[in-house]
Amino acid sequence: MIISKKKPFFPVYKKLEHYLIDYDRQIEIPIKYSDLAYSKGSFPLHDAKGNDTLWETQMYDPSTFAEINESLTYIYLMLKAQGNKHSMNHLKVDRVDYCTFGNSKPFRIRIINQYNDNYDYFYVKQVDASRIYGLEMEHILSPNRINYIVDKDTLIEEHISGIPGDQFIKYDLNRDTLNKVRLAKEFIKFNERCFVKLIGDMRSYNYVIDVTPDFDAEQYRVRAIDFDQHCYEGKKNMYLPQFFKENNKIVQFCVDTMNADTTLQYQLEERTLIKKRLVLSQKKIERLLMCMKEDTISTPEKVEQLKSELNKHHKTTSFSACTSMGDILENQMNVMLHGKD
Repeated sequence: MIISKKKPFFPVYKKLEHYLIDYDRQIEIPIKYSDLAYSKGSFPLHDAKGNDTLWETQMYDPSTFAEINESLTYIYLMLKAQGNKHSMNHLKVDRVDYCTFGNSKPFRIRIINQYNDNYDYFYVKQVDASRIYGLEMEHILSPNRINYIVDKDTLIEEHISGIPGDQFIKYDLNRDTLNKVRLAKEFIKFNERCFVKLIGDMRSYNYVIDVTPDFDAEQYRVRAIDFDQHCYEGKKNMYLPQFFKENNKIVQFCVDTMNADTTLQYQLEERTLIKKRLVLSQKKIERLLMCMKEDTISTPEKVEQLKSELNKHHKTTSFSACTSMGDILENQMNVMLHGKD
């Protein structure tokens, strides 16, 4: 599939800004995305096996880094502890990495606890309205909570823990201890969640697999970590992880593990769970969709293409009246969760 290589960044317009303020997502922060760009240089970051990670560790002069350290440490506490500065003295920025790969060009901040050397990450990115809608939809309608902060042109995102999908497929998919049924079930449910919420580009390196040991076997959860292509692309298959070649091995794994009746059962189960979350957050979703329906987060050509492809997929004409990606998403949820045309 051809993915838009240079997706534009869509600004946050007034109604979305008010939504973010009302739900404590928009908070003033002491450092912006652009401030991190003034480094003295960088060097490639390699993993434990010596492979290039496509991240570059940034170097700053001592006075600049002192300011960056204080500001980023405080932002971390805003994410984790409502800005309580009690822990600032024993936390510090261990590393600032920058990634030129992909659309968002994020900075990844590694925070370390000096008492025990435990570390954590968070990300500093450029604001993009379509990404914010994706983060918020994931937070409300998935089993996962998403922690993020917006301030003008800067987006702060909490790190989502798990094994990157491409690494899991390469090293773990054939483990003897793998619970095949549970993993296949979770990927099917993940595929369904992405399509209901129109979260696109879930190639294997854009999601992680969270593995939790249970008393008798492992449990798994597949979590999206990249929301750049939420409600942006015009091709319907962009919103179905099963169609990406990078996922071929895990898709075949699911085909070999599940029959058609069981697959349908898990798809219906996931839709039921999303419906329950929708009922619990009805007013919040309605307000978010209202913002999205009035907003521009894609091109007219992509809107028209997606309308046509979803009409064909669902055997309906209900998408024809949609004029924005917000309209399409609302209709997609109505069709898939309530059977409404």
